[in-house]
Amino acid sequence: MRPVRVAMVCGAGDPTLDGVADYTRRLEAALREVDVHVSRVSVAPGRAGGWLGAVRGAARSVRRLAPDLVHVQFAPSAFRFSGRPGLLLPPLLPRSVPLVTTLHEYGSWAAPSWLPDRVWRRLERAARVDRESGRLVPGSELVLVTNDAHAAVVTERTGRRPLRVPVPANVDDHGAATTGARRRFRRRLGLPADTVLLVFFGFVHPVKGVRYLLEALPRLRARHPALHLAVVGGFTSRALPEAQADAFRAELAGIAAAHGVGDAVTFTGYLPAPEVSEALHAADGAVLPFCEGVTTKSGALVAALAHGLPTAVTTAPAGDPDLVDGVTVAVIDRRRDAAAVARATDRLLSDPALRGRLARAGRLVATRRSWPGVAAAHRAAYERLLGVGDD
Repeated sequence: MRPVRVAMVCGAGDPTLDGVADYTRRLEAALREVDVHVSRVSVAPGRAGGWLGAVRGAARSVRRLAPDLVHVQFAPSAFRFSGRPGLLLPPLLPRSVPLVTTLHEYGSWAAPSWLPDRVWRRLERAARVDRESGRLVPGSELVLVTNDAHAAVVTERTGRRPLRVPVPANVDDHGAATTGARRRFRRRLGLPADTVLLVFFGFVHPVKGVRYLLEALPRLRARHPALHLAVVGGFTSRALPEAQADAFRAELAGIAAAHGVGDAVTFTGYLPAPEVSEALHAADGAVLPFCEGVTTKSGALVAALAHGLPTAVTTAPAGDPDLVDGVTVAVIDRRRDAAAVARATDRLLSDPALRGRLARAGRLVATRRSWPGVAAAHRAAYERLLGVGDD
């Protein structure tokens, strides 16, 4: 098997603050195992030169590396919600080197936002520019997506069929025995051993719907008096800078207090992966009430399922074939609705047989999403693009 040399272009994100940066770090490690040699090229504006200087510097780095191909990891947040990197980068890259783009977020953003939809549609169908990624999608020989919904939008806008490569868990199972984890994690939070523990896991952001989970707690505690919620995840991220994150954390604490459940909620902040794994093993259930719905592009969801944790989710308008109510997840039937969160979560907590079914089926969903599998899919796609294979 010949080595493949890849220049991996991404924003200058901290994996502890940015999901795409964490994905990229883990992908690079997995690719090394299949003889793909990755060189990271970060695009971030400094004090001088702005985005043009940053993109020119990245293009120079790519030329020095002389890779077999260039792979861009794209999300608006990865490039500080600026459309300039996507517009500027492709024309500056070597034309002889194939360009690949992975779209981590797609379908809800445009730069500039004031351009009418009918104009965007003409530009996209002519393969001149894409409303979200600039020239990345039109200029790429291969476009990757992580889920069917994004694939459908790409095809509808451009006529192209992207390659779907699912997202694995963003936290590995660190092997904590469930009974030991239950005891240790409850002790760490100062909770009695018989506490019924719910977790929310992931970056805490207004779009994740945590406020509706907090508003559901009074109803849930009336049915389950020993209930406690652990919100496991950091507030500060690329999408929510520190000052806004602090304000949002205070807002959520205020909501909990106003609903009389302040003592039933722990905000853990960012935890290292082994402690997150212990929390997932310790919990009786997870609740992910995302405002726009949850799909299996969420590494946090896949992590919960991989730990055998029965999980309640809101679903996206387009749905997700792997998330079936009562089969793989408990579905919250209305987004942005505390009563709906309470109904689905109560059903989860009240039915041990349901929890058992969801735990088993969820693990099967997660096993189809592994880092070795993702690396193999990337390697195969690179080889097809380059027209190479085993010697």
